[in-house]
This record gives sequence, C-alpha cells and structure tokens, in this order.
Amino acid sequence: MASCWWRWRRGCFWRPAARSPGPGSPGHAGPSGQRAAAAAVARAQMSCFNLVKSLTSAFPNMCSISRFHHMTPALCCCSKTRSGEKYTDPFKLGWRDLKGLYEDIRKELFISTTELKEMSEYYFDGKGKAFRPIIVVLMARACNIHHNNSRDMQASQRTIALIAEMIHTASLVHDDVIDDASSRRGKHTVNKIWGEKKAVLAGDLILSAASIALARIGNTTVISILTQVIEDLVRGEFLQLGSKENENERFAHYLEKTFKKTASLIANSCKAVSVLGCPDPAVHEIAYQYGKNVGIAFQVGQLLCQSVARWYGGPGGRDAGVVVLVTALSPSHQLIDDVLDFTSCSDQMGKPTSADLKLGLATGPVLFACQQFPEMNAMIMRRFSLPGDVDRARQYVLQSDGVQQTTYLAQRYCHEAIREISKLRPSPEREALIQLSEIVLTRDK
Repeated sequence: MASCWWRWRRGCFWRPAARSPGPGSPGHAGPSGQRAAAAAVARAQMSCFNLVKSLTSAFPNMCSISRFHHMTPALCCCSKTRSGEKYTDPFKLGWRDLKGLYEDIRKELFISTTELKEMSEYYFDGKGKAFRPIIVVLMARACNIHHNNSRDMQASQRTIALIAEMIHTASLVHDDVIDDASSRRGKHTVNKIWGEKKAVLAGDLILSAASIALARIGNTTVISILTQVIEDLVRGEFLQLGSKENENERFAHYLEKTFKKTASLIANSCKAVSVLGCPDPAVHEIAYQYGKNVGIAFQVGQLLCQSVARWYGGPGGRDAGVVVLVTALSPSHQLIDDVLDFTSCSDQMGKPTSADLKLGLATGPVLFACQQFPEMNAMIMRRFSLPGDVDRARQYVLQSDGVQQTTYLAQRYCHEAIREISKLRPSPEREALIQLSEIVLTRDK
C-alpha cells in the first residue's frame, strides 16, 4: 500500500515537505540528524494518509480511495482534451447559455416592497463568476449529447442553473447572519446594512422564489432531488456548530460538513439536469458523482486558499508567501502559475480570510497539522478560544505539511471527478467540465 501511494505521488510530481520543529522547540537538526528527520517525515506523511484512507473506507459515500489508487497519471493533466479538440474555456462555453442570468433571477424575485427588493437582489449584481450555474449548464449539455447527441438544452435545465444560484445566494445571506460576518464579495453584508432579522427574511424570500421556480418545472423527481439540498444545508450548518474529540471522527465530520454545506448543491443540481435530459440512471449517478467530487474539491480549495493567506501572508509579506508556496506546491506548474493568487487571496476573496479560526473552525490544513502536532487537539476542542490559540495554530500549520496534504486531498477529489465525467460521450462540454475540475485547485476567489 505504501509503495502504491508513493508511486502515485511520484507520477503526479508531488513531493512531501519536511516537518519543521514545533513552536518553542529546538531548530533543525544538523546533517547527522537528517536521516532520522527524513524517517520522521515519512512516518508523519503516512500517518496523515492512513488517517484519510481509514476515514474514506468507513465513509464510502464521500469518496473511494481504492479506486483512486488505480487511476492513471494521465488524469493529472488535461491541457488537451481527450477527444483531440482544442482547449475550451469552460466559463466562456458555459456563459453561452447564461446570458441574462441575473436579470432572469431578479425577475423571479419580483417584489413590490422597495427595501425587501434591494436586500433580495443585493448579491445578484453580476459580479460573481457563477461557478455553480456554469457547471449545471455544461453538465446539461454533456448529458444531452451523451443520450441522443442533442445539441440543444431544455429551458427547464437552464432553470435549474438559476435555482442553484438562488439557493447558494440564500445560504450566503443566512451564513453571514450566523457568522456575524461584515463583508462578502468586497462589500458589506446584508445583515451589516439592514440588520440580522431582515437579512434572515431576505434569505427566506430568495429560497421561496427558488422553490416556486422549481415547482414550475413540474418534475417530481427533480423537486425531490433539489429539496434534499435545503435539508443538507441545514444539517451542514449544525455539523459546523459542533466538533469531535476523536481525531478520525473529527476528519469524517469535516468531510461530511463540507459535502452538505457546499457539494450537495452542486451534486444534486448536476443530477437534476441529467434527469431532465436523459432517462439512464447510470448517467444520473455520473452527474451526481462529478458534482459531489468537484464540490468538495472546490470547498477544500477555498479553505486552503484562505488558510495559505493566513499562514503565509503574515510578517513575511507577499514575497515570503510566494517562496513558501513554490516550495510546497512545486509538483504542479498550474499551482505555481497561480501561486500569486494564493498568496494574495486575502485581498481578493472579498471577505476576512481568518473568519474560520475566529469562529473556532478547524479546516483541512489544521486537521492535518494536528497529526504532526497532537498538542493542537486541545485548541481544536476549545475552538481556539483562549488568548494566543490562533497565533500558535498558525505556527503549527506553518511548520507542518498541512497545506500540502490539503492540496493532495483536493487533487484526489478532482481526479475522481475527472474519472466520472470521462464516462460520458466526448463533447466540448464534457471536456470543459474536465478543465473546470482542475481550475478549482487554482482559483483565487
């Protein structure tokens, strides 16, 4: 098993980083201690890997490590499409079907009350990347082509893209109330401007408008699929409010929360458009699995971006962050090309990047660092509430391989997404979805 893992890592040009001493401990060992240090690194790396392996074996609905081991290195790079076509920008391709997206959403939110209208339309200003709607329309066309080589997209499938964006935005409004957030997308939050009570009502209104649009589609199977998303969002928020003492349970808790809060919407939206366009249950499962894996990688990548900005964007500044990340992420030239986006993403995210620790949340880099520095367990359990906890956690993550391991975890999910979507008939949309699964690892917002 160990040799298989190392072969995969060499095939993807992923190199483990050496562990540095913990805060307050002696400096690096001299040349005579390098062999012992290397052995310690290997043990720590395998400990992290074995943790994920044991968790994914016990949590089969989240991912499958056994299938991932047998993936070919060809999946690690998709700069050329599998059908021989030239590279297509997935965002440009997807936007062909999303012209007037935000105008159409605002029509769904037709409200006579001026203040409520302003609150509900606040985030539908056209400044987002519309990541979820783009995945949905690309998946719709890919499934239609796979089924009967149809180059058309149904109006109901496009409506699913609008609904996905509306549900996502409503969840953001509610999340900001729960987190007491003051900024998002580079501007004040709804709750900051209008207050928490009105913000909750605005989020509810967006959800109700999405529900009406969903009912108009008239497909009970699709309605059932997308109502599951609402339940998952609520359950995911409850998971985020709690924590686990057992380390294995803690990581499973983290993955399940990530799926319910982020990936469920993408997975079930992809499944919904596949149901509308193709009667084959196997295609429905492909669409769902692709959305699930891309959704988890998307969230893990976002948390990684925020964490890197926090861990490496401190006193050393932007250049210090670049040096650290070039060393840590050197296996992938795409990650190196976008390393400046990673190190500067605290400015580009449009919201405070340290919000997770302030809320007492332990993300991937923290959980992996805890494997090398068990003294972090106490801080995680008390949700970083004592003075100095945040700074100490930063030092531990900085001196661990938590960022690299989180990158590896996100890559795993992206590779699984590629494996799933590759089962469909070749098409420009399928290739765009493959490209999109890689873009999530190098996104800056």
